[in-house]
Amino acid sequence: MEEATTRSNFVWEAVEQDLKDGRYTQVHTRFPPEPNGYMHIGHCKALITDFLTAEKFGGKCNLRFDDTNPAKEDTEFVEAIKNDIHWLGFDWTGGLYYASDYYDKCYEIAEDWIRRGLAYVDELNKEQMREYRGTLTKPGKNSPWRDRPAEESLDLFRRMRAGEFAEGQYTLRAKIDMASPNIVMRDPTMYRILYKEHWRTGKKWCIYPMYDFAHPIGDALEGISHSLCSLEYEIHRPLYDWVVEHSQSMLPARPRQIEFARLNMTRTVMSKRKLRALVMGGYVKGWDDPRMPTLSGLARPPRGCTAAAIRDFVSRIGLSKADSTVDTALLDACIRDDLGEKAARVMAVLHPLKVVLTNWDADKTLTLTVENHPKHPEMGSHTVTFGKELYIEQEDFMEVPAKKFQRMYPGFEVRLNGAYIVKCEGCKKDENGNVTEVYCTVDMDSLSGSEGADRKIKGKTLHWVSAADAVPFEARLYDPLLADDSALEDEAEPTAEDAVDAEETEEAEEADANLSRADYDFLKKLNQHSLTVVRGVIDPYAKECAPGTALQFLRTGYFCKDPDSTAELPVFNRTVGLRDAFAKAAK
Repeated sequence: MEEATTRSNFVWEAVEQDLKDGRYTQVHTRFPPEPNGYMHIGHCKALITDFLTAEKFGGKCNLRFDDTNPAKEDTEFVEAIKNDIHWLGFDWTGGLYYASDYYDKCYEIAEDWIRRGLAYVDELNKEQMREYRGTLTKPGKNSPWRDRPAEESLDLFRRMRAGEFAEGQYTLRAKIDMASPNIVMRDPTMYRILYKEHWRTGKKWCIYPMYDFAHPIGDALEGISHSLCSLEYEIHRPLYDWVVEHSQSMLPARPRQIEFARLNMTRTVMSKRKLRALVMGGYVKGWDDPRMPTLSGLARPPRGCTAAAIRDFVSRIGLSKADSTVDTALLDACIRDDLGEKAARVMAVLHPLKVVLTNWDADKTLTLTVENHPKHPEMGSHTVTFGKELYIEQEDFMEVPAKKFQRMYPGFEVRLNGAYIVKCEGCKKDENGNVTEVYCTVDMDSLSGSEGADRKIKGKTLHWVSAADAVPFEARLYDPLLADDSALEDEAEPTAEDAVDAEETEEAEEADANLSRADYDFLKKLNQHSLTVVRGVIDPYAKECAPGTALQFLRTGYFCKDPDSTAELPVFNRTVGLRDAFAKAAK
């Protein structure tokens, strides 16, 4: 597996050139998550890029929470994000910060802009502002309050801070160019009134800076050299540079923003708003539901994906300037590659069918030793019991075999993994015609590992569990949340055409009640079989494993022991199948 740190990309080439040109003497990046939800697989691309870039060039990376919207922020999300970063193997070597650390400086810069004629207090409401802004092909027009005297705007702004006005009554806007071809530059909102108590600053503020204003200021104050972000912020880069340039006398650095394509994945919800709708609507059990693409659900117990697999996945998809969609199967492949080297092998039967060995004495048992990993003898071995009755998978038997079926059917021989060759002689059915028992005879000279046991047969090798010491268990089989790829287009965060300035983007995040009909339409596309729960039997070895242990169920897939497990009923969650069987079935 090639480490991500060895692969070059256009971002690292740009950083390297900046160092050669003397534009910067040290690389300093930052990861700026919003503490309004749990991190998902889509955030990992930005996270790993930020931290690895700093590592590659011997620099530092800050963790700075973008807490500019108190409506949806919570310490629960802060701690979850910090834990996820550490779990992925990174640390914020440049320090831990919050956008709210800079509220005083943001306010100071805002007042300075007003005095210099670079900002004004506006009275347009949201509908009027949208009308005045124009479209992508039609220039906007100036607000009637654009030329308000600086002294008047300054007085109103201070009264906004003092809490004299209602939400939405006034906003502070930068005075740039309402005819700009870049719609983001058409006098964007810098401050809005919001009567929400902030989880860090309490009731100190009732006006809050917008992301496009606070973010570049935070970068510059922390001495960030390269502000790496996803491609939808490319259109915001002129505003980023404008904010830094017009605050230069009050800021110690001039960061460079570089954009790369975000991560889009088939059959995966990548919008925090939509993920929140799934949680709030009870469609999943919480942010850590194994069907969620959050690291808390996907990556750690109970789902069991590893940090190494996530980092390998991000390395394989690489960085580019063009948006693209990654097949979820690639992530599955990375998980399989990683767990394939780490997970012990056990036998588990998800849909048990009893097999009776007619020529085996009822009181005779045999203890067999099976290796925990075929390639790693240092992982040891464990024992299983072989007796007269055992269980196989229902799908491994057919009374009338289909074409090319090479598993168990009357008159056909198969090998039982690590044990004997058996020949099916017939079966027993209930009154409804369902097969309840299968009868076989054992070739007593075919025990695996014994002399002469290498007799060649056409049948497959089947996994099994002895009925005498089979442990009942629950298997939770997880598949993608979306039934197909059609909902992918709804999952991207707002672009310039959807939310042309930070105001609409941030206001859309303020309340779940504001979700549009389109936001909920994706619920119709949910996979109704994203979770299937079955009761099966398993090798006793698995019962003793600690929660969080990853195991490969032979011929079935990789599973992780769930913390919900009890002494009476172990619970295992499927991390990934041995192959992309779900996609194959969908075709």
